Amino acid sequence: MTAVEPRMLPMARTTPFDPPAELADLPPISPLRYPDGHVGWLVTGHALAKEVLCDQRLSSRFELRHTVLTRQDGEVMKPQPTLPGFFMGMDAPDHTRLRKPLAGQFTVRRMRQLEPRIAEITRGRIAAMRAHGSPVDLVAEFALPVPSLVICDLLGVDPVDREEFVGLTSRVLSLEVSQAEALAARGAIQRFMLELVREKRINPTDDMLSGLAQNADLTDEELTGMGGLLLAAGHETTANMLGIGTMALLHHREQWDALRADPSLMDNAVEELLRYLTILHFGTSRTALQDVELGGVQVREGDTITVSLPAANRDPSRFPDPDVFDIKRSTQGHVTFGHGIHQCLGQQLARIEMRIAYRALMNEFPNLRLAVPEQDVPMRSRMTIYGVHRLPVEW
Repeated sequence: MTAVEPRMLPMARTTPFDPPAELADLPPISPLRYPDGHVGWLVTGHALAKEVLCDQRLSSRFELRHTVLTRQDGEVMKPQPTLPGFFMGMDAPDHTRLRKPLAGQFTVRRMRQLEPRIAEITRGRIAAMRAHGSPVDLVAEFALPVPSLVICDLLGVDPVDREEFVGLTSRVLSLEVSQAEALAARGAIQRFMLELVREKRINPTDDMLSGLAQNADLTDEELTGMGGLLLAAGHETTANMLGIGTMALLHHREQWDALRADPSLMDNAVEELLRYLTILHFGTSRTALQDVELGGVQVREGDTITVSLPAANRDPSRFPDPDVFDIKRSTQGHVTFGHGIHQCLGQQLARIEMRIAYRALMNEFPNLRLAVPEQDVPMRSRMTIYGVHRLPVEW
């Protein structure tokens, strides 16, 4: 391939819904300069992204990777040791041992059993929106409470603690605070979860964390890490998809109207929203455990490879006219939830929550619209999970 000068990861967006335009001009793999001076690789091609995410010669361990992220004041984020139980930052066999007990909890069948409760929570938030009156912040009154209350139910967390852990998770994921502040928030979540785990060991109830706590092979520290990961991932991702997904549907009003007219399009619409928006906008990284050839380039042992999931989901060789939002397109193969052994465990839950929530909004507020100009909606540009901070809407 033609030599390409190493560059920093493009981060500036010119539109709310599209990834940085520079990503589209790059080859499937190109040199990437990290903030700490390391030169590794950026993968933007769809096929190569799937290959990288499946390659066992590439490690997921957090402590090995160089990060593309910097804090608001320019502070370079330092790699942190992987917490016990935080299986997404581990390789086999540790990853396999910790993920296996959870896999049985996240089957399609079990997730579908949750649908009545998810629908009940959604109806409650719709009622809260009506009680508040128009206009209202969709994030505060709907997009954030729905998945956070669902994950509270699933893990057996008292809903009165919801606002506390939501606030702590936001600080962990924000690039506008120092790394020390983010680590302090992470520590607070760990202490909260450790206390909950110990309670579930002694007094189990009918929830996922209680079930896991009866597994004698998992230590309190491992359960704490697993619970903290599920607590954060279980609400942040879906909440941001509900917020920015609603904004995208309102922007493309013809798609909103088509979906209202034909509810059978909802499953595919959710997949297209996941592809088109891809809210993990900095992507995910791996570290080479040995010299390896990827996409025609030689990657050296110790190199970090960052996969841009937004770019891979906009690869025209996989998705024709990728910048067009079309709820009727074929979305098969998008990598929003990752690929391979680290593919997101909670993806079926997220899909169900999105289907129920979008349908409820459309049925209850068919003429929903933004209450402010689109350019005034504050975007989560300095968060590791993209979306909107607030979404003022009216009806």
